[in-house]
Amino acid sequence: MPDYAVNKRARFDYEILETLEAGLVLYGHEVKSIKTGHISLKNSFVTLKNTAGAGTPEAYLTSCHIPLYKHAGKMESYEPTRPRKLLLKRSQIKQLIGKTKEKGLTLVPLKVYNKHRLIKLAFGVGKGKKKIDKRESIKKRETERKLQRFKKQY
Repeated sequence: MPDYAVNKRARFDYEILETLEAGLVLYGHEVKSIKTGHISLKNSFVTLKNTAGAGTPEAYLTSCHIPLYKHAGKMESYEPTRPRKLLLKRSQIKQLIGKTKEKGLTLVPLKVYNKHRLIKLAFGVGKGKKKIDKRESIKKRETERKLQRFKKQY
């Protein structure tokens, strides 16, 4: 199960309370591009939108950059940062709507990976960290590193 893309900033900027998994609706050349490692989750986020025909809102991965597969040929109308639909159950979407509206939480993509030939997105329900919290996490990480170095010496 290789990870094609990992959003390292997500765990630094947000306190992840819950993680979920969703499938992605992609074009064939996008799948090939992802499998060759050409995907970026930098500055991407998950949005919940009401579409005109659907009764319930749908989840989309927004501003995720997937470049055109280099062997795909010319595709003039292709947009690399287009919103991509996430495959979630209606009950999961309703829960996410409640959490984002009530508690002011955000939906942050964490990683894109392969599971039984399917491309999946792991995203988290997160609460934004303040500057003080970020400093504490850096301090904690540095002390753990020092302890590991000290253990290696003895």
